[in-house]
Amino acid sequence: MFAAERRQLILEMVRANGAVSLRELARVVQTSEVTVRRDVRALEAEGLLDRRHGGAVLPGGFTRESGFPQKSHLATAEKTAIADLAANFVEEGEAIVVGAGTTTQELARRLARVPGLTVVTNSLLVAQALAHANRVEVVMTGGTLRGSNYALVGSGAEQSLQGLRVSRAFLSGSGLTAERGLSTSNMLSASVDRALVQAAAEVVVLADHTKLGSDTMFQTVPTDVITRLVTDEPPAHDDRAATELQALADQGVQIAVAGGSGSDSVPPRQPRRDVSLPGPRRVPAGSAGAGLRATSVLSEPAAGAEQRAARVADMRRR
Repeated sequence: MFAAERRQLILEMVRANGAVSLRELARVVQTSEVTVRRDVRALEAEGLLDRRHGGAVLPGGFTRESGFPQKSHLATAEKTAIADLAANFVEEGEAIVVGAGTTTQELARRLARVPGLTVVTNSLLVAQALAHANRVEVVMTGGTLRGSNYALVGSGAEQSLQGLRVSRAFLSGSGLTAERGLSTSNMLSASVDRALVQAAAEVVVLADHTKLGSDTMFQTVPTDVITRLVTDEPPAHDDRAATELQALADQGVQIAVAGGSGSDSVPPRQPRRDVSLPGPRRVPAGSAGAGLRATSVLSEPAAGAEQRAARVADMRRR
C-alpha cells in the first residue's frame, strides 16, 4: 500500500471513530507502528488530525465521543486482558455497581461466573451479559435510554441510586489523567457515573493505555477518589502513557497492569497518605486483589524504551 493510500485510510478511521490507537491503525493498514507513527506525524503537520499518547484523534483538543459500534472494535485485546484481571477483584456474595462501556461489558461477561453476586448497572449491555447467569442478581437503574452507548441516564437514573451502598464501583470513561482523573465526553453520562461513585466504598477504573493522558470535557471521578486503575501494558515507545501511570501511582492510585504472564503493580514513589473523603474509600491492604505482586514496570517516568523492556523481561522471568 502506497503512503498516500495508507494516510487516507488512517484519516478515514480517525474521522469515523474520533480516536484510534497506533496499534489498531497498524493492524488495519497492515504495516508497522513505526510507519503508522510517521504517517500520523505527516497528517498532523497538515492539520488533519492530532497525535495523542499512542494514538491519533480529531483535531481541536478534546476528543469527541465515539458510538458503540466504533468503540467495540477498538483495543479489543487490551479490553479483554483488562476485564480478565479486573474480575479477580470481585468476591462471591458482593454487591457492586458497573457503569456503561465496552470494557465494563467485557468485565460483566466474566462476572457471570461469580456466585451470589448482585450487580447494579445503568448499562443495557452489562445487564444483557449477565441475563442468563443463574446466581447473579441484576438491578437496573431507571432513566432515559441513551442509544449511542445503550446506557440509562438522566434524573431517573440518578434518583434510583440514592441511598444505595455497595462495596465497589467499576467504571470506564473516555480519558484519564493524574491531574483531573477520569472524564467523559457526555454530560449526562458523567452525571450518572458520579452518582455510581457515591454509592460505592471503592472505585475501580478500567482504562486501556490509549486513554491515559487524554482529557475530555466532563470530569466523572477525581484522582483522589480512584482506588485502583486496571489497565494494559503501554507499548515500549509510549513514554507518555508510562509517565501518566507513574503520576497516578504517586497520587495513591493502585495500578494493576494486565498482560503477559500475569499482572503487576506500579508502586508510588512516596508513602501514600490517608485522605479523608466524603465519598468512596481507599482499598484496605487485606481486601480482594491486594496481593498483587509489587513489581514496578516503571521505576522512573522518563525511563527509555530499552530500559523498560528490560525490566518487563526480567520481571516475567521471575
